[in-house]
Amino acid sequence: MSSDGANPSAASAPPLSDADWPRDLADMRNGFAGGLNVYRTMAHHPALLRAWSGLREHIVNQSALGREFLEVVILRTGTRLGSDYEWAQHILRARACGLSDARITSIGGPLGAMQEADATLCRAVDELFATARLSPGTLAAVSKDHGREAVFDLMATVGFYSTLGYILNSFDTPLDTDVEAALTEKPLAP
Repeated sequence: MSSDGANPSAASAPPLSDADWPRDLADMRNGFAGGLNVYRTMAHHPALLRAWSGLREHIVNQSALGREFLEVVILRTGTRLGSDYEWAQHILRARACGLSDARITSIGGPLGAMQEADATLCRAVDELFATARLSPGTLAAVSKDHGREAVFDLMATVGFYSTLGYILNSFDTPLDTDVEAALTEKPLAP
């Protein structure tokens, strides 16, 4: 124990290896949970990771925003959190959805430099971070462009990825080696 009474090992939560994977999560190791360092870090709390899986399935695979705009929301959330892990991870996912590097880069910058559809979603993310609510104008714009369910999914996505960002930033979770290699091979073009 340290002199202040804290247990330094309790503050550490590196991604768990297969050898250290919790028995009660054995069924999740070969799925999404074992595939990314963020979930290997979260596996230090098996009950949370198991509970997380249903919401993750909805947000990642069933969002009313659709894949392209979901990535816009996630990238902006990662930017607002200062989460290098989320930003890097989602560069690859955004590219896979057809977003150009210029568009991805714009999402990390001022709203005026973005496509209008992206700016509307990024304004919503910014408002959630700044005021914990959407302004009537932004709420109406997102609902008009994407539908009422997408408004809920946007808010849930910001909350979901904020929680991941808190975990990643607090425990200094390292970027996954495959993502790091892919970005080294093809860095984000300015």
